[in-house]
Amino acid sequence: MAQIRPEQRTQTTALRILLATASVVTLLCAAPLHAQETALRGPVSEDDINNTLRLYKRRPAAEQAQDQAPAYQPVSPGAIPTQADAEATDLFSEPPNADGTSAGSLSSARPPTTARQRAREARERLAGTAAPTAAERPAVPAADEELTTGTVRQGTVDSETEIENGPEAERQRAIEGRRPQPDANPFEPTGIRFGTFVLKPSLEQGVTATSNADSSFNGKSAVLSETTLRLNAASDWESHSATIDAYGNHRKSISGQEVKDLSGGIDGRLQLDLADDMRALARLGYSMRPESTSSPVVISGTAERPTLHTLNGALGVEKAVGKFRFGVTGEAVDESYSDAELTDGTTLSQKDRDSRLYTGKVRVGYEVSPALTPFGEVEFGRRVYDLRFDTAGFERSSKRTGARAGVEIDMGEKFGGEISAGWISEDFDDDRLKTVSAATIAADLRWSPMRGTIVGLTGETFVEGSTTPGDSGSVLYNGRLSVERQIRSNLTAFLAGGVGYRDYASSNDHELRLSAEAGLTWWLNRYAGLTGKLRHETFDSTLPFRDAKTNSVFVGLKIQR
Repeated sequence: MAQIRPEQRTQTTALRILLATASVVTLLCAAPLHAQETALRGPVSEDDINNTLRLYKRRPAAEQAQDQAPAYQPVSPGAIPTQADAEATDLFSEPPNADGTSAGSLSSARPPTTARQRAREARERLAGTAAPTAAERPAVPAADEELTTGTVRQGTVDSETEIENGPEAERQRAIEGRRPQPDANPFEPTGIRFGTFVLKPSLEQGVTATSNADSSFNGKSAVLSETTLRLNAASDWESHSATIDAYGNHRKSISGQEVKDLSGGIDGRLQLDLADDMRALARLGYSMRPESTSSPVVISGTAERPTLHTLNGALGVEKAVGKFRFGVTGEAVDESYSDAELTDGTTLSQKDRDSRLYTGKVRVGYEVSPALTPFGEVEFGRRVYDLRFDTAGFERSSKRTGARAGVEIDMGEKFGGEISAGWISEDFDDDRLKTVSAATIAADLRWSPMRGTIVGLTGETFVEGSTTPGDSGSVLYNGRLSVERQIRSNLTAFLAGGVGYRDYASSNDHELRLSAEAGLTWWLNRYAGLTGKLRHETFDSTLPFRDAKTNSVFVGLKIQR
């Protein structure tokens, strides 16, 4: 017997180990095929597998034979009709039974399955991943229904959420997609907020060329620098209202006749809405201006006219009772003059012209319609001079009585204001002075016939005093008609015409003043604009050395805020 070398023994042992390892690997590689049938679809017990195999052994041989050639199952069940479905929809087939199968069919509506498929379905049902059965599948659409075969876009998560907030909760357009609303008044001053008031200041600076610097009988031409400052303030309250209007004007000669004057004023109004249809009104104002050369008081040899200071205030209460309107108003006006400077360097006191006028008015109206309210008004007053006797020895203090009738108009922004006519009388304490008695007119109307156009009409009647010995004074009627038109959003024009008529109470003398004015303003932007004015004035008098004519042109820059 041949001996086995150690080298051969070692090779034999290695070969055996290699064969054993290959056998183990072969067995391990065969195991995953079964794991894919079970472990990937959830845990399945051994009892379930045995029961499935018993069912498979009990099946007829015809069904087991189909295991070798399993029927095709589409990915989407019902997409391709089976033979059973075709027979069920055949027009010549027998009607279906109550259990849903055809009377002539040899098998149920469910197609036959193999044992492997049934085992897989059982495992899927136990694992919860089984596909829906035929009863759970959606019904096949009828012939007249639309069959969707493509991808259908689904709504968002909140697409089926009911909106309960109404139309305002609908989706809005993007901000950058909206068109900005145009400004109705792009060149109107924006104003400055000051507490509960809105301030609107403006400054006008320009040059005036005139043929008569002081509008007097012997006036000369001149070029003047003219500056005008205005301020309007309006309250922003819920119930009451208040307004303040102020202005100041300064003129100084650049060349020609020497002129240097300053004028200005301020007027404040307050309205309080009280209970029971009652309203309280208050007004306070002050103004100063050089006395006009057309004043009825003639001062000879003056180098500079005196300055007139006027302080006025009023308090009133209005009450509505049904359609009746009642009003009571008290008013006081104080007029004082500075001394006149004469050409010889001296001054002439005007103290005997200073006076105060106190009046009380009672008005009763009836509202015919919301737009028209006719009214009647009576007035009683007393004028008191600071000096009981003037320089000529006359007592100028007097008693005033008056009455007038008119109508208030309120048609909103279209038409509004009031107009009236009446009679007034002033009886002096001195019997040597003739009573001043005359008809009166008053008007304050605003009419807007079309958008951007405003027509205004004002009228006033004044009783003027005098320092001429034996002269009672005069009655002055003033009227003005103006039209303002917005030609373009940045171009505004206006026309104005004025008339003044003075009637002397103690004589047949009278005076007539006519004026016409036109202007144009071109706004460069909301805050600045170029402005120009043309003015003509004619003054005719039956008294000597009083007639005058004046033509002037103004060009300047206007700034507003």
